[in-house]
Amino acid sequence: MTRKQFNLTRISLLTFIKELDEETLDMQSTYFNNTIRWHIGHVLVTNEKFLFMYPKKSTNIPQNYADLFGSGTKPADWTTEPPKLEVLLKDLEDQQNRINEFNDLFWKTNVSFKVPFGSIETYSDLLIMLAYHEAEHLGKMKAMHQVVKSQ
Repeated sequence: MTRKQFNLTRISLLTFIKELDEETLDMQSTYFNNTIRWHIGHVLVTNEKFLFMYPKKSTNIPQNYADLFGSGTKPADWTTEPPKLEVLLKDLEDQQNRINEFNDLFWKTNVSFKVPFGSIETYSDLLIMLAYHEAEHLGKMKAMHQVVKSQ
């Protein structure tokens, strides 16, 4: 059930971003403090952080992604070029495949770290929280897209 929820959210995100163009990704509205590109990268980085960096560091995505898309970052502070849309899309698809490769035992295992919100005990609980987080950001991206397209 948990993986179905995650996959539904991820497929919705991938479907939405496949319709975007590079220009739209970086349009900054006065109503939002980040861009659509930032939100796409943030979802990627957050899932990677919680599912692949504890207890070891992930080598699945470039290390500078955390500096670009981690919590508290914003495009106005970027000093390096962010990844292109097709790169982020491939990274999200690869990540989805890696998440789906985890076996049932992994999802039943207790997490070994404190999650800042909710009562997260197992990796299955964590995936539910991450799918919710991803859906929240997808909703914000859709609203941002409507705003920047109307300007």
